Amino acid sequence: MNKAVILARGLGKRMRQPDSTAHLAPAQEAIADTGVKAMIPIGRPFLDYVLSGLADAGYEEVCLVIGPEHESVRTYFTVDAPPKRLRVRFAIQAEPRGTADAILAAEEFVSGETFLCINSDNYYPTSVLRELRTLNEPGVPLFDQLTLMTKGNIPEEKIRKFAICEVSGNGYLHAIVEKPATQIPSGNPADVLISMNCWRFSPAIFEVCRHTPLSPRGEYELPVAVGLAIAQYGMRLRVIHCHEGVLDLSSRADVAFVTEKLHSITPNP
Repeated sequence: MNKAVILARGLGKRMRQPDSTAHLAPAQEAIADTGVKAMIPIGRPFLDYVLSGLADAGYEEVCLVIGPEHESVRTYFTVDAPPKRLRVRFAIQAEPRGTADAILAAEEFVSGETFLCINSDNYYPTSVLRELRTLNEPGVPLFDQLTLMTKGNIPEEKIRKFAICEVSGNGYLHAIVEKPATQIPSGNPADVLISMNCWRFSPAIFEVCRHTPLSPRGEYELPVAVGLAIAQYGMRLRVIHCHEGVLDLSSRADVAFVTEKLHSITPNP
């Protein structure tokens, strides 16, 4: 497997919200106002770091799912700073209708092959991306709450913005709940398993996404599609237990931490 799909179409509502406690450089402030989180400059645009990690993990082809208004993203990666180690293509999600809808825009790019699917505003460990690439079946890395809190920048109060997962006794994903409305399970945070929207999918996911219902939040969400795939389509996703953190760039408050963590890295996509 050498193909990766990056979901970069979101509205970036949280990133656009003013935050008097977040001290951004003028260039960062300007991009934050647009909501295009992946292009926040951290020396280089955040997405350069994401692409560099994919190249390090052995991926060769990438599809960026963007909106029709994101011509600046296309220009940057095709004219201003085209990657040297990756072949980058683009797919358009006409309206921001959720991640399960966004992934459908990349179906032509995938062309019947197994592929990686990730968020554009998360920096995942290269080791995880590499393990997914060499896995011999669809799979998902799960991060325990304690690891995300101590090795990333996801505090306890932010965990409910992600999907909580259950694993079957044979090591496959059993259930997934996106943005759980109920309380996160109490007890040892190392036992709470979180999906950070990083997947190795077979092409079968596209048919499921076409039949995914609207979530209570009014979007077609990928975790909902995965739950449907497991319950009704017999999809099996091998769980990879991860013990490294993820850098999340969802809001202005995240910029300083992410900048500090990436300052020593020179991206080379």
